[in-house]
Amino acid sequence: MKLLIIIFVALCATMNTYAQSTITIRVTDSKTKELLVGAIANIEGTVIGSIAGIDGIVILSGIPGGKQAIRTRNIGYSDRYDTLIFPLASPDTFAVALEPSDEELDGVVVSSTRSSRTIQDIPTRIELIGADELNEKANMKPGDIRMVLSESTGIQTLQTSAASGNSDIRIQGMDGRYTQVLKDGFPLYAGFSSGLGLLQTPPLDLKRIEIIKGSSSTLYGGGAIAGLIDLISRTPTKEREISFLVNGTSAKGLDVNGFYGQRYGKIGFTAYAAYDANAAYAPGNTPFTAIPQFSRYTFNPRLFIYPGSNTEITVGVNASFERRLGGDIHYIQGERDSLHPYYEDNNTQRLSSQVELKHRFAAGELDIKNSIDHFSRIINMPAYIFDGTQASTFSEVSYSTQRNKLDWVLGANYFSDAFSEVRHAATPSRNYMLNTAGVFVQNTWDISKQFILETGLRGDYVVQYGLAVLPRLSLLYKVNSSLSTRVGGGLGYKAPTIFTEESERISYRNVLPVSTDSNKLEHSFGGNWDINYKTSFIHGKVRVSFNQLFFYTHLNDPLMLTPVAMNSYRFENVNGHIDALGTETNVKIRYNHFQLFLGYTFTHSHLHEGSTITETPLTPAHHTNTVLMYEIEGNIKIGAEAYYYSRQRLSDGAYGRDYWLCGLMAEKTIKKVALFINFENMLDSRQTRFDNIYIGSITNPQFRDIYAPLDGFVVNGGIKIHL
Repeated sequence: MKLLIIIFVALCATMNTYAQSTITIRVTDSKTKELLVGAIANIEGTVIGSIAGIDGIVILSGIPGGKQAIRTRNIGYSDRYDTLIFPLASPDTFAVALEPSDEELDGVVVSSTRSSRTIQDIPTRIELIGADELNEKANMKPGDIRMVLSESTGIQTLQTSAASGNSDIRIQGMDGRYTQVLKDGFPLYAGFSSGLGLLQTPPLDLKRIEIIKGSSSTLYGGGAIAGLIDLISRTPTKEREISFLVNGTSAKGLDVNGFYGQRYGKIGFTAYAAYDANAAYAPGNTPFTAIPQFSRYTFNPRLFIYPGSNTEITVGVNASFERRLGGDIHYIQGERDSLHPYYEDNNTQRLSSQVELKHRFAAGELDIKNSIDHFSRIINMPAYIFDGTQASTFSEVSYSTQRNKLDWVLGANYFSDAFSEVRHAATPSRNYMLNTAGVFVQNTWDISKQFILETGLRGDYVVQYGLAVLPRLSLLYKVNSSLSTRVGGGLGYKAPTIFTEESERISYRNVLPVSTDSNKLEHSFGGNWDINYKTSFIHGKVRVSFNQLFFYTHLNDPLMLTPVAMNSYRFENVNGHIDALGTETNVKIRYNHFQLFLGYTFTHSHLHEGSTITETPLTPAHHTNTVLMYEIEGNIKIGAEAYYYSRQRLSDGAYGRDYWLCGLMAEKTIKKVALFINFENMLDSRQTRFDNIYIGSITNPQFRDIYAPLDGFVVNGGIKIHL
C-alpha cells in the first residue's frame, strides 16, 4: 500500500512539473532595436512576473500549461499583450518589440502630489510639460517660461505692466495671485516677486513642469486656489551633460545660456548660468516700449551628496540680477526732454537658498527641507519711487510610507513672508509680516484595480488672520486600459497683501496698506471632473488621446482694489463672491512623424456683489490652441501653431477685440548641434495696432489693461549644443 502511495505522489509531481513551463523573453525598442533594461513581463491573472536585466532578458518560470496571456511593459512604451500556448513547441527566446507610447509622460513619477506614483495612478489630475516640449519652447523664448505656460490649454500669461513687461499667470479664469508657483517643491515665487519670477525663470534649467489645476491648498497651503505650477529642475546623471544655447531676435534680443551636470560617485553637481538682454523695442509708431531695455544675469548651482544608498542631500542657490528700463522710446534712446519725460526703471535682485535631506527607511521616507528667499526691487518713475524688499522662509518636515494598498504622507511646515518698504515720501507704511504654521496628512488608497481614492486634510494657522482648515478629495476610476475618469475638489484660502495684478498695473502708487483690522482671508472651494480616452486606428498607425475637463471655483470675499479719497486706493474684501467655471478640451493625434494638438478652453467668470453681476476683466470666454508638429527624432523638427483669443472685458468697462496668434518653428540637428529658427506672431497681432494702451498725454500716461501682445511679429534663431 505504501508503495502505491509513493508511486501516486511521484506521478502527480511528474504531471505537475510537466504542466509548468519556462519562457525567455528578449525586450527591445521597436524603432531603435535597443535592449530595454527594466522592462516588466508577467502572466496575466497570476503572480508570475519578472524584470529585464542589462541584457533585456526576462525569464518567467512556473507557467501553467494551456493558453496564457503575457503582458510586457516599460515606462514610455505602450503595453504589449501576447497569447501563447504552453508548453511551447519551441524553446527559443521569444522576442518582444515595444512601441514608444504617444503618452510617454504617463510613466513619469510625479512629485507635486507628494506621493511617489506614476501619473496614471494618481487620482489628482496633473498635466506634465516634459523635456521635449520644454526644448521646443526654448527655441521660441529661451529667456523665460512665459511661452511654455501660455500655450497650455486653460492657462493665460497676462502682461500686467505696459512699461516693465511684468507678467502673471491665470489659470481657469482666476487672478494671478491665486496660482502658486514652486520650484522643486519650494514656494519661492510669491508676493512682490511673483510676476517678475516668470520673466526670470529660463526653461533650459528645467527637466519638466507639473501643473495641477484647481484647488491645491491642502497640499501646499495658501495661494493655490486656481492651481499649482511646480518647476522641476534637472538633476545630475552618471553621464556628463553639457548644453549651450545662443539666441538672437529681430526685436533686438540676445540670450546666452549654459547648463552642466554630472554625478561623481557620492557627489553630484549641476550649474546653470545665463545672460539675457534686450535693447528697447517699439514696433511701428508705438511711443512706448513693447519690450523694455534690460539685462539679466542668472546663476543656479546645486550640489548633490549621496552619503549612502538611502540618503540624498541637496544644496542649491538661485541668484538673479536684472535692470529693465521701459517707457517712452525717445527717452530711453537719449532724447530726454520735456516732450519725452516718461520712464519706468526696475532694478531687481533675487538670492535664495534651498536645502533638502531625504532618507529612506525600510518602511518609508523622511524629507526635510528649508529655503530662504531674498528679493529686492526698486521702481523709479518720474516723481515717484517704490523701493522694497521681500524676505521669506520655508521649512518643512514630512514622512511618507507605502504599505500594501495604502500610501500615507504626514508633515508640518512653517512659512514666513515679510515685506519692508523704504519710504521716499510721506505715505503710510505698507510693511507687513505673515507667519503661517501648518500640518497636513494625505492618504492614497488603492480600493481595487479600478478605483484609487486620495484624501487630504490640512490645517494652517496664519498668525495675523486665524485658522484655515482645508480638506480635499480625489477619485480615479479606470474603466479599462483606454478609458479613465477623475473627479476631485477641495478648499483653499489666500492671505491679503498689496501685491496683485491691479496694484502692479499702477506700480503701487497711492496704494494704501492692507490692514489686519479691516481685511480678512479669502476662502474658496472648487472641483474638477475630467474624462480620458485613448485609442488607435489602422493597425495602431494612428493614435488618438482625448481629455475633457470641467472645472468650477467659488471664491468668497474677494480682495479688490477700490478708489478712495485723494486719488488713493485701498484693498477691500468685497461682500460677494467670484464664480469661475468652464471646460477644457484636449485632443492629440499622432501618425508616423506627425503630431497634431487641438485645445479649446471655455471660461465663464463673474463677480457677484449683491444683485450686481460683473464679468471678470481680462478673461477670454473662448481660447483655442492648435499645433502641428513634424519630427524625425535626432534629425529635424518643423512646427506650425495657431491660437485664438476671444474678446475680453477690460477693467474700465470697455471690451478688447479678439485676435489670432500664428507661428512657425524649424530645427535641424546635426550630431550634437541643433540650428533653429522661429517666426512668432506672424500676423503681427498687437494691441497698439487695433487699440490704445494708454489714455492721457504722452508725458503723463495712464496705462490701460494689456490683453494682447505688444511686440508683434518677431523672428528669432540660434544654435544649441549638447555635449
